Amino acid sequence: MLPMLHHPQKFFPSALAIPTYNQIGTHVGASLATPASQNGRRKRRPYMPIRMQAGITLLITALAISAAAPAALATPASASATPAASPAADAPAHAGRYDSYSGLLMAGYQGWFNTPDDGAGRGWKHYNNKNGFRPGSAVIDFWPDVSEYAKTYPTEFHFADGSPARVFSSYDQSTVDTHFRWMKEYGIDGVFMQRFVSSIKNKDAKRHGDTVLDHAMKAALNYDRAICVMYDLGGMTHGDAPLILADIEALAAAHHFKPGADRNANPSYLWHNGKPLVALWGVGFGSRRDYNLDDVDHLIDALRRAGYSLMLGVPAYWRTLARDAVHDARLHALIKKADIIMPWFVGRYNDATYLKTFPQLIAGDLAWCKANNITYVPLCFPGFSWKNLKSGENTTQTPRDKGRFFWKQLATCAGSGATSIYVAMFDEMNEGTAIFKCAVEVPVGAPGSTFVPMEPGVPSDRYLRLAGEAAKMLRKEIPLAPPESPPE
Repeated sequence: MLPMLHHPQKFFPSALAIPTYNQIGTHVGASLATPASQNGRRKRRPYMPIRMQAGITLLITALAISAAAPAALATPASASATPAASPAADAPAHAGRYDSYSGLLMAGYQGWFNTPDDGAGRGWKHYNNKNGFRPGSAVIDFWPDVSEYAKTYPTEFHFADGSPARVFSSYDQSTVDTHFRWMKEYGIDGVFMQRFVSSIKNKDAKRHGDTVLDHAMKAALNYDRAICVMYDLGGMTHGDAPLILADIEALAAAHHFKPGADRNANPSYLWHNGKPLVALWGVGFGSRRDYNLDDVDHLIDALRRAGYSLMLGVPAYWRTLARDAVHDARLHALIKKADIIMPWFVGRYNDATYLKTFPQLIAGDLAWCKANNITYVPLCFPGFSWKNLKSGENTTQTPRDKGRFFWKQLATCAGSGATSIYVAMFDEMNEGTAIFKCAVEVPVGAPGSTFVPMEPGVPSDRYLRLAGEAAKMLRKEIPLAPPESPPE
């Protein structure tokens, strides 16, 4: 999400006057066995006479040659004009597994990091501040643990022992594959791929986003994870609805999730209420924007006519039209057109204030949504930090407290009666909400590039484990646990 859209001090700074804090579960999914293996052993194949085997082999070879010849002679079409081939042929996912968000714990996925040598031609993106990505100039607060990445890139930063610090690029397929493998290993059901309206207006940014989405669609099928497109309306202006509608139409055709499509064509794509799901984030916030409720209403109506189900990302106080929400009752009319709503809670509370008010707020939201036949998805986040992004040591921080803050939310939401959870975010290092593996040891800091290490004694996968444990509670695989007692 764009930082400017949810500044934690904008609406109630006194409630979040948290002093600057130097912030400082495992569910391993079954490995994907080949058809010829089971429980680690090779299956014994039934006996077949040698001559019969040879005959069948010749027949298969002839058929393969005849099928391949026309393709070899065909004139190549441009990649943008030709939809991607259906990826489901050898996919472990199956139709029906992701026909509903209910029962799933999913996270937001930015996928927006670039390096100068990753082939995208964009230089540093979402690592760099005004003076590039070097000591004194950075926009990430957390540093990635890159020990499992196939490809990493050098930076101008160094660790205390003088060794160079490296980072990943989201543009690499191996990076996205690693992230989806972690989702599988730790039991996180999938992700919402963030697609910024401002980015689809920019040729280079759109090419990057398309590439990362291609990688993610393949990885989702490979690791049997759910995936869904989420438009962040940041950067949207009056009259941009046709741009978004054309974009989703092209994506749905390329990735085989058009309304009415065969579910086997892309079984990993998330559906809800019998239709492919599309999410719109940034609906009804009270902060200044270049679009209004009428623009969103038009977009919602058009997407519904096209055959999609809808999830709306709304303010925390959407129901009372207070604080971060627009003071306009039409917001409720828009929400009633949706299938799912997800309120944005990042920065709205901290470890000390969460249990005082938000369980009650969630209960009221759930009751309203149940009365209006809408699925309600509460949000959980591990902590918050944007010192480098905002170039200031005195910006608001939300301490992680070694996972206790995150678990407090996860356990509360799992026991609230909600059937789904949204985690913000999987890979958001800029605002310090990333749950993926972050570094225990970080590069040497300087004003403008002071990095937050994982707290002493906390392993880099701590937040993936906690999210996975919460997913088990949501699926009723394990009993509900108290919010005050996170698993070790």
